[in-house]
Amino acid sequence: MEVCGSSNPTLREFGSEQNLLSRPDGSSSFVQGDTSVLAGVYGPAEVKVSKEIYDRATLEVVIQTKVGLPSVKERAREQCVRETCEAALLSTLNPRSSLTLILQVVHDDGSLLACFLNAACMALMDAGLPMSCLFAGVTCAIDGDGRIIIDPSAVQEKESRALMTFAIDSKERRVMMSSTKGSFTVHELHQCVAISQKASDNIFEFYRESVRRRYSKSV
Repeated sequence: MEVCGSSNPTLREFGSEQNLLSRPDGSSSFVQGDTSVLAGVYGPAEVKVSKEIYDRATLEVVIQTKVGLPSVKERAREQCVRETCEAALLSTLNPRSSLTLILQVVHDDGSLLACFLNAACMALMDAGLPMSCLFAGVTCAIDGDGRIIIDPSAVQEKESRALMTFAIDSKERRVMMSSTKGSFTVHELHQCVAISQKASDNIFEFYRESVRRRYSKSV
């Protein structure tokens, strides 16, 4: 949330709970500041012949808005999440099957796509689906003075001249997916990537702590 340089990126406070929904095969809530979403994973299950892929699972991502019908913006975000999940999942282990990821907006106060990505990752983990890596979503905004804001709120997004969201993988901290809008220089893009890669360490540590707490309670 804070305006930062690349030395010490500061994110808003996280919160999450896994396995909170009974119907999905995996579920998670994820909170970043005042932004909150729910994620549910269904499958692997039978797939319609028209959507069947012979060598891997078919993944469908659906975003449900708090009010009204999904717009073009939601469709674009669905594609971003789907591309990231497909890159992380070992979908060839479940060919000719269907996976469905439902993302529900609870409250949007900025960095929503990043929150979707983080909720999706934890829901996939909760479902026990095989993955080559985990992933973390990080959003950066650039204000009118050229300052970079990590994990911006809705107000900070509205006042920014550029907005970027990256999906970072847990192994090599590479960028798996990027979504950008607004005007920015190549140097600013590289700065935002570097800051997001560093900030992802905090998210991956949060994943580890969440899983550790969950399974320590069940022992």
